Amino acid sequence: MQPTPLPGERRPYVRDSEENRREALIHATQDLVAEGGPRAATVRAIAARAGVTPGLIRHYFGSKDELSRAAYVALVDGMTAKGADALEGVGAEPGERLAAFVAASLRPPVVDAKAVGLWAGYLHQVQADPGLLAQHEAGYLRYRDRLQELIGELGRQVPPAQLRQEAIACNAVLDGLWLEGSVLPHGFAPGELVRIGLRSVSAILGYDLTQFTMFIPELARTSEGETA
Repeated sequence: MQPTPLPGERRPYVRDSEENRREALIHATQDLVAEGGPRAATVRAIAARAGVTPGLIRHYFGSKDELSRAAYVALVDGMTAKGADALEGVGAEPGERLAAFVAASLRPPVVDAKAVGLWAGYLHQVQADPGLLAQHEAGYLRYRDRLQELIGELGRQVPPAQLRQEAIACNAVLDGLWLEGSVLPHGFAPGELVRIGLRSVSAILGYDLTQFTMFIPELARTSEGETA
């Protein structure tokens, strides 16, 4: 895979595998949407940024709209995957697993200014494109359902309707913190976003997630005057 070019820079054309060319087109689309919104991601601009011929967009994706949807899905699924990846490095304790998932959702690379720019660039298009709206809903439900599963594993004996509402509430809190932390990273002390998220989710669930310090390094670091 070739290094990502600087904004406006044309990637040199190279012979590459089908998978790498598809990824290059997706990354190029994401970069352009993040920089200038969906209108900036024209067929010609995407091809130039990816270092391929324009005809390869139709060859690999059928249309530019399908490529645009694939780029959005890659963004949403990538953020969900980071939370899932965090579960591989923790123990079997349900609370610890939920805490690790929450923490991973509130630190880089999930918290990222470019990701928010890309997400914001798609917002208007999501409402105007039924296909993209369906992908947006599917991505939202994948994350929320995973969150609900982890909450359900805490063993608190609550009805399914309450689990669903708790997952919706926790997801909304995490979304808001993700947005604020990505746009205004200088507004938070190191690790503060994770600590706020864990305390907030704990308050919603009535279950202390801040006790799981072994795999959450942010809980061991507090800014002056702040308590974990």
